Amino acid sequence: MAFDPGLAQRIRETLAERPGVTEKRMFGGIAFLLHGHMFVGVSGSTLMARVGPARYADALAAPHAREMDFTGRPMKGYVFVDPPGLASDADLARWIGVSIGFVESLPAKAASR
Repeated sequence: MAFDPGLAQRIRETLAERPGVTEKRMFGGIAFLLHGHMFVGVSGSTLMARVGPARYADALAAPHAREMDFTGRPMKGYVFVDPPGLASDADLARWIGVSIGFVESLPAKAASR
């Protein structure tokens, strides 16, 4: 599946000053990682946001958010946000902020060889 390059660019612009961010092709789209932890991505025209277990129910209650489901089973702690929920740069920045907040709470990834 192709991904929306415009949404990917908006994410890049939002993260322009953020050190430690990398991009990787995955899930048939593109993912953004912070120090090796995936936190947001783009699949089609939809944002994938890693919100973590503590914020999962609140994230699902947000307008235009839904369970992230690739395999027939929802991925707990991750949501899809459809385009209307990303209409403004502030909407997108809020989802990115929640996702960064979660991955910053995770232990550091082991260095790869």
